[in-house]
Amino acid sequence: MDIVDKAIRNWKLHVLALVLTVIAELIGAKSFKLGPGLLVLVPLLYSFALGALCGIPKLKILKRSDMFEASSLVGVTFFFLMARYGTLVGPSFWKVVESGPALILQEFGNIGTVFFGVPIAVLLGLKREAVGAAFSNAREPNIAIIGEKYGLDTPEGRGVMGVYVTGTVFGAIFCSLLSSFVASTMPFFSPQALAMATGTGSAGMMTAALAPLVEMYPDIKDELTALAAASNMFSGLDGVYMCVFMSLPLANWLVRKMGVKDAPSVPTKAGAQEGGNK
Repeated sequence: MDIVDKAIRNWKLHVLALVLTVIAELIGAKSFKLGPGLLVLVPLLYSFALGALCGIPKLKILKRSDMFEASSLVGVTFFFLMARYGTLVGPSFWKVVESGPALILQEFGNIGTVFFGVPIAVLLGLKREAVGAAFSNAREPNIAIIGEKYGLDTPEGRGVMGVYVTGTVFGAIFCSLLSSFVASTMPFFSPQALAMATGTGSAGMMTAALAPLVEMYPDIKDELTALAAASNMFSGLDGVYMCVFMSLPLANWLVRKMGVKDAPSVPTKAGAQEGGNK
């Protein structure tokens, strides 16, 4: 009964979600020429934008309490989404098995994130914050890693939380635009490889990045969806170990090499507390 009562109490959110979905689907997918590439805008992108507009205080469409309630429903909706993806992995099982080594090895891409993100973060003025901000894509498992090793009320914690919030607000939109642009300008990447690359450990970002690929390659959309879902699952499994044993130590090393003196060589929360007690 609590679930039913909560659904009735939040009727405005459900109606608004339905209206925005209908509007986004009526607009449909649109393609635009952007320099040498093709920019594909999909209904998911419109719904993100429309939802953000509804949160503007001056429009008085949603109250702050409504937004908190909506955020608590996101996880529930992703259960349905991942269940749908799971039904597509089964029929493409052998395709996923054949791509297994590539799906696992792609986690080494975290190293590229470190080499790209840490220098930019330091040049922008960040210090130890660069470690938390650039060692991963800063989703929930990565926050847990930083929280355990440093604590979230630390420069590293502020770094990972800053990127987490930014990714939550802009990540899906960015992934959708980047996916369509790369697919149209870099033909040496197969659509299967691009689908695998969408699985970063975030269901929302994966879905947003996958949507343009499915629109561009409708003949193999089930295969692409299966590979993306499997990739996302692998990222959640081995991505944590990759971050703990490779990308986080590498981010610390690179930050020290760039002249940030206060980055600890052994980042453990317990060790920091002991040092403070002394």
